[in-house]
Amino acid sequence: MINADTLNHIIELKKRLLSSVLVFGVAFLAIFVFCRPLFDLLTQPILKFLPNSYQIISTQIMTPFTVLMKFSVFLALIIVIPYLLFQLWSFIAPGLYQHEKKIFFPLLLLSTILFYMGGLFAFFVVCPLALNFFYHFAPSDIKVMTDLGAYFGFISNLMLIFAFSFQIPIVIFSLLYFNLISIEQYVQKRPYIIVGCFVIGMLLTPPDVISQILLAVPLLILFELGAWLSKIFKTTKVVAQ
Repeated sequence: MINADTLNHIIELKKRLLSSVLVFGVAFLAIFVFCRPLFDLLTQPILKFLPNSYQIISTQIMTPFTVLMKFSVFLALIIVIPYLLFQLWSFIAPGLYQHEKKIFFPLLLLSTILFYMGGLFAFFVVCPLALNFFYHFAPSDIKVMTDLGAYFGFISNLMLIFAFSFQIPIVIFSLLYFNLISIEQYVQKRPYIIVGCFVIGMLLTPPDVISQILLAVPLLILFELGAWLSKIFKTTKVVAQ
């Protein structure tokens, strides 16, 4: 039989899930009503880096509708992430010790901020550079016209990749703070990390030094941020003891 505590947890979880679904549904409907001007607004910062002759086309009659649906879902999820994380924290926090709350809550908050920073960095920096590069990479006798579905998929995938890659400080912090690796091991691997960041910058950006630095330097900063945060929290923990 299910005891009273377990039943209460299940009921609370159900309420929080229903609340999250309701908030997402409201956000989705609100965005879908204004999805066309919102989509135009969000594409302008990227398209302005491309020639005026650049065109986005639709090769299938259903593509504009399906893309706007996907766009509404994508944007609604991005908007309600803080609320979803708040519900998650409110559910698990009562079961944590005070010292655990002092670690997990700042990590959760920082993870959310970094997620948005990664997406915005991809949208305003990486996407324009990448689209501009690929457009001018095509031979002069070929007219580049991107399909709407492929265009949205490229932008959304790149934003998600960078949003999750900006979780590097959280991963490094966790590895160091919970002694899964030592700071000495991290320092020994630092030269490989530096080379790896610049290799990633070389592969994912146009072949010029400025673009590579724009990607490699933030990645390096994220690695060092994770190590720096772990030192601060460990020092605070030692002082408190």
